[in-house]
Amino acid sequence: MMARKFSLDDSSVVVVIGSGAGGGTVANELAQKGIDVVCLEAGKRLSLADVVNDPAAMDAKMGWHDPREGTGVWLCKTVGGTTMRWAGITPRFQAHELKALSTYGQLDDTNLIDWPLSLQELEPYYDKAEFKMGVSGSRGIPPSAETNAYKLLKAGAKKLGYKEYTSARTAINPVARHGRPGCRQIGFCFSGCAIGAKWSTLYTEIPRAEATEHFELRTESMVVKLKHTDDGSVSGVVYADAQGQLHEQKARAVCVAGNVVETTRLLLNSASSLFPDGLANSSGQLGRNYMRHMTFSSLAIMPGEVNFHRGTRQSGLMFDEQYHRPERGFAGGYLIETAGVDPSTLAAAVGGWGASAAEYLDNYTRMGGVWVTGEDPPQTSNRIELHDTKRDQHGLPVPVLNYSFHENSMAMFEHGKKQCEALLESLDGRRPVSTLGVGGGCHNMGVARMSDKPRDGVTNRWGQTHDVKNLFVSDGSVFSTSAAANPTLTIVALAIRQAEHIADRMTRREL
Repeated sequence: MMARKFSLDDSSVVVVIGSGAGGGTVANELAQKGIDVVCLEAGKRLSLADVVNDPAAMDAKMGWHDPREGTGVWLCKTVGGTTMRWAGITPRFQAHELKALSTYGQLDDTNLIDWPLSLQELEPYYDKAEFKMGVSGSRGIPPSAETNAYKLLKAGAKKLGYKEYTSARTAINPVARHGRPGCRQIGFCFSGCAIGAKWSTLYTEIPRAEATEHFELRTESMVVKLKHTDDGSVSGVVYADAQGQLHEQKARAVCVAGNVVETTRLLLNSASSLFPDGLANSSGQLGRNYMRHMTFSSLAIMPGEVNFHRGTRQSGLMFDEQYHRPERGFAGGYLIETAGVDPSTLAAAVGGWGASAAEYLDNYTRMGGVWVTGEDPPQTSNRIELHDTKRDQHGLPVPVLNYSFHENSMAMFEHGKKQCEALLESLDGRRPVSTLGVGGGCHNMGVARMSDKPRDGVTNRWGQTHDVKNLFVSDGSVFSTSAAANPTLTIVALAIRQAEHIADRMTRREL
C-alpha cells in the first residue's frame, strides 16, 4: 500500500505534533474515523531490528539530547516517543485523585484544582485504552508472569500486612495478541522491546493509521512555530526538515503532543501581537504547574539470588498506599512497584563509586528493589520557560526547567522510604538504600492543564485550548493534577476521548 502524501497547502488536514502515547493515539483514532492527518515527528523511525538490549546504546538512538537548562527530563526523540522507553505499568486514577482540591483542601504553596471531569466519565475510555494497549489482567487478558522481583514484592507485602498487590496492570503482552508476541522476559525494558511485546505506538498506532490511507507520518520534522489567522484560529504549522529547510503545513486543526517541554516551548515560541505571552496563554498558566511525581527507589542486598533484571522491569505493583489518609502526615498517596535496574542505574542509585557501591554491584544478582511513584501537587514556581538568549540548533530558545519537591512530597517520601525499606528488611535484605528521583522527570505533566475556568489553566475538559478553538493539547501536559498512577494509560484514554470529540465537532462543522 502506498503511503498517503498530503499537500502543504491542504488546509483540511488535522496536524498532530508528536507520535508518542498522546500524539500517536489521537492520530490513529482520527485516521480510523476517516479524518486526514499529518503527523510531524522530530525524531527518526526505528524498527524492531534497531532495538538492542543496551540502555546506553538505545539512549543514543532515541533519547532527546537537545540542550536544556535546569532539572533534567527523560524524553525520547523518535517515532513512538516515550512509549519506546516506558516500563508498561498502567494503573488507573482513583476517584479522589481527580478531585484533589475538594479532597485535600488548598495545600500551602500549591495551585491545586479539581479536574473538570470525573472518574465515571473517564472509565469508558480507560476500558478502551486497556483493550487497545493489551493491559494484562484486563479485558480477558491473562495476568503478567510472576517474576522473581514480583515474588519478592508479594512476600514483603504479606509480611507488612499489605493486601492489594498484583502482577497484572502491564501493557506488555503476557501471550500473543493483536499481531504482537507474548513477553519472553528479556528484561531491560527501558531499552525498548526487541520483539514488540510491549505496547508502543511505533508498531501499533502508527502502522494502523497508515493502513487507513488517511494518515501521513513525516519524520525528522521539528516543529518551530504555529501560525494563526487574524481571528486567532491556528492556520498552519512551521517545521524544519532533516536538512533544516523550513516548511509550513496548513491545517484545519492542530493537536500538540510534544511532551511537556516541547509542548510548552512551541506554544510560548508562537507568541504574536494577538497572543503576546504565548499562544493560548491568556491565563499565564502555560508552562506552570509542572509536575513529575515524587519518585524514589529502595534497594537492598537479599540473602539469595533474585536476578531482578530477568523479566519485565516493572512486573507488579501494590495499591495499599495510594489512598488519601492524612493521618500519615501528607495528602494523597503513592504506589509501590517492582524494579529491576541495569548495572549502571544501580551504580548511580547507590553512590556511583567506591567500596560501598562496589558491594552492591558485586551482589547484583542478589539485589532486590522497589520503585515508588507518588502524587506531586502543582506549584506555580515549578515551571518551564524559555531562555532569554540561548538558542539551539534550530534557532529556538532553550527550555529552562524549574522544579523542586513540595514539602508534602518530602513527607510522603519519608513515609514511603520507611515502608519500602521495612519491606526489604522483612525478607532479610541488608544495607537498604533509598534514592529520591530529583534529577530526571519521566512522568511529566501539568503545563497546559485542564480547568473549568479559563483563568486556572490552558485547556478545557477535552484538551481544547480555552483561547484557540482549533488548537488541542494531547499529552500529559493537560493533567490538572498528577495523581499517584503512572500517567501513560490516562494519556491514552484522554487521547481516545479527545479524538471522539474532534470528530464529532468536525461532523457538525463546528471545527
